[in-house]
Amino acid sequence: MLIFADTADTALLAELNETGLIDGVTTNPTLIAKSGRNILEVTREICAMIDGPVSAEVAATEFEQMVAEGEKLAKIADNVVIKVPLTVDGLKATRVFSDQGLMTNVTLCFSVTQALLAAKAGATFVSPFVGRLDDRGEDGMQLIRDIRTVFDNYEFETAILAASLRNTTHVAQAAIAGADCATLPPAVIKAMFQHDLTDKGLETFLADWASTGQSIL
Repeated sequence: MLIFADTADTALLAELNETGLIDGVTTNPTLIAKSGRNILEVTREICAMIDGPVSAEVAATEFEQMVAEGEKLAKIADNVVIKVPLTVDGLKATRVFSDQGLMTNVTLCFSVTQALLAAKAGATFVSPFVGRLDDRGEDGMQLIRDIRTVFDNYEFETAILAASLRNTTHVAQAAIAGADCATLPPAVIKAMFQHDLTDKGLETFLADWASTGQSIL
């Protein structure tokens, strides 16, 4: 499963990228607003930092302006993924971008039928939102499982990009469910490295090693 960082904070991203484990980045209007920076500038910086796909979202809601904005974003770098909402106009724009050979990420997906339409429109990625469904008492992870079944049934090439993942349990469940990618806030990515038994085990190993008086170097 590919791991994408869900952030427009280039300082945090640079720190995460040093691990060599970040496969891509997703941004959205909220993250751009939090960064306080120009979308074209910050997207260009992220694309120079990350070799993998970088999702940059259009702000328009109408088809023609979506296409114009998406084409402008795509010119920033070859690894830009044009992110569009899962609306009628968004899917129309997705088809146009797909026909042009441009990568797309259809976001705000909350149902299997929406994901099916995104795949038929030629989306590169579709982003089902797990946490937001959980927030209203639904099983968000079941959506990932169901989309996986449908995509496998019909051999769609659209990748399932699990989004709105709030914790490491979500990440594990998404991987088990067969998500192709997961986009995660930096805090969740950092939490993936951690386990109290790892810390305790390392403490013991270091103490035992110190008692030997040896040095590998």
